[in-house]
Formats: sequence, C-alpha cells, structure tokens
Amino acid sequence: MGLYTTSYLILEPKTELMKPIGITTTVPIEVLLSAGYQPADLNNVFINDPNPERLINIAERAGFPSNCCSWIKGIYGVCMEHGIDTILCVTNGDCSNTVMLMEVLKLKGLRAIPFAYPDEPDARRMRSSLQALAESLGTTLEAADRVKDKLKSCRQLALELDRLTWQDGLVSGLENHLWLVSTSDFNQDSTRYRHQLGELLVECRKRQPYPKDWLRLAYIGVPPVYARELYPHVEDNQARVVFNEIQRQFAMPQPGDSLATQYCHYTYPYSIFGRVKDIIREIKRRRVDGIIHYVQAFCHRGIGDIIFRNTMESPMLTLEGHDEFHLTQHLRTRVEAFLDMLSRHPRSADINQEVQQ
Repeated sequence: MGLYTTSYLILEPKTELMKPIGITTTVPIEVLLSAGYQPADLNNVFINDPNPERLINIAERAGFPSNCCSWIKGIYGVCMEHGIDTILCVTNGDCSNTVMLMEVLKLKGLRAIPFAYPDEPDARRMRSSLQALAESLGTTLEAADRVKDKLKSCRQLALELDRLTWQDGLVSGLENHLWLVSTSDFNQDSTRYRHQLGELLVECRKRQPYPKDWLRLAYIGVPPVYARELYPHVEDNQARVVFNEIQRQFAMPQPGDSLATQYCHYTYPYSIFGRVKDIIREIKRRRVDGIIHYVQAFCHRGIGDIIFRNTMESPMLTLEGHDEFHLTQHLRTRVEAFLDMLSRHPRSADINQEVQQ
C-alpha cells in the first residue's frame, strides 16, 4: 500500500480578508470561515513539526510543568513559534487544561476566544453556543450554514475514504487517520483538501485489497503522538485498523439538517456513554477483532478506560503516550503480544485482563 501523506503548515491567508485563527480542537469551523477566518488546528501543526520536542521545550521554559499534557504544551509552543495572535479555545467539551492555557495566552497578549460545547447534545443549547460565537466573530448562523453546505463535499469524500478502509480494504489505517483527523481544519485549505483527497480516492480504487485473513482493529481515544509508527507496526504484524473513532467523528459522519444538529451528533465533547454507543455499533458493523485504546499521559480522559473495559466485550489493549514521538520497543512488544493473542484466541474474554499486566 502506498501512503498518500498530508502536510500541516501555517499557511498565508488566501486573501487579504482571511485572518488566521488557531483552534485547540475540532470546533464549528463553519462559523470561523463565515467570519473571514482561516482555522489552523494547532494540534496538527504541533505533531507534524519536524522537531515537536522543541515546541514542548518552549512551553516548559515558560513555566509549564513537566507533568502537563504534551498536546497543551505543544499548542503553546506553536503559538509562540508561529506568531499566532488569535486562538479559539474550547473551555468545555475537550481538555480541562485548555482553560488555564487560555489564561496564559492572554497574559502573553494574545486574543484567546472561549468556546464551550454544552454539557449535553441539546440542539437548542448548541444553537445558543453557536450564536454567541458567531456574534463574537462578527458573523451570523445563516452565513455559517452556507459554509456548511460548501464543506459537504469535503466531508463526504472523507467518509468515502473511511468506507474504502473498512468495507473494501483499499486504504491503510494511517491514511485513514491522517485524512480524517485533517477534517478539523481541512489542512487550512478546503479546496485543496477536496482536490487532493479526490485524487487519492481514484488511486485507492485501483489497489489490491488487504488480505481478508488479517486481524481487524478499532482505534479509540484521542489521536496518538506516535501515529506514523503505530499504524505501520500493526500492519507489519498482519493486522489493520479499520476504525479510527475520534478521527471519524471529526469528519461529522452524521451532518444533520443544521449546524446545531451536526455538532450535537459529534460525540467527543459529551458523555462518554454516547461514544460507547457509537463505538459498539461500529465495531459490530466493521467486524472488529480487537481494540487499541490510546490515552494521553496526565489527561483526565484516561480514566474513561475503566468505562470502556466495563461496557465492551471486545479484547482491548490500552497504550499510553506522553512526549515520546516514536513507538518504543516496549510499546512495540505489547502491540505484538496483543495481536498474537488475538490470532490465537480471537475475541477471548480473558484477553482484556491479560493485556493489562
């Protein structure tokens, strides 16, 4: 399988009217675009930097503690390194550390705009949050809905790539990860994204499918810091990821009839039990043999591993990452042992306990 890679760069605004704005996670970018802003997902810029450790060092020299999430420190480093002066910070529905990150950015003289997902996926409350964001940026929900229509083709292509991954076996797990995770900002140029992904889909349909006897895995949790090595390592052991949970959610698989409905269907900001329901449905549909759950060190979402293990029957391997951007030998061995157990005892109820050792 050839890998069609994507790149994440801070681009110059496409016109004088487009103003760059950093985002700390997936947000309603339709509102930002309708207001004349060009969103840039700071996580993608950070993780694709040739030397992400340097960006973490910038944050730690500024006083961020060593036991703070690497993504938070990386976002800060990107803002300082690239001179990003306007950032939309999600204060509810993502990372609890973002609230204090926003305060530090304000201290540095940057414009940090808060955005809060409602506590539950209620369309009326979601619309109220979107309305407040639109007003703060000088746009309207009507204008944002028009942008939603323009982005529809990009999201449809991303979901078609996902289908070719799990149903036809023509797309690698890493390609699936890269292109779905990119829908948070469409690599800062939705027109180019649509063109490049369209070309890739044409190429994919000409490929030979993966062997049908390979193990089929689900990847759940936030994107890993060592993605570019994890997915190929899985394939080196005759297994493949056919479901990337959060990355797929970034693509908005249930767009709904309005912007408010679309972001209510987006599972990540709300109760973990909504995610569990989505995961179980997709595991069944995609005929998944086992689950890799990634947790980020010092992240409150890691506690969700308890819930996943008590609500899902599929064998699960939990991996943790911090500021190591390469798959260590220890992690490689754990992945290999998990896949070996799956091949010998597919869907064994005992594997969950065994892989925790």
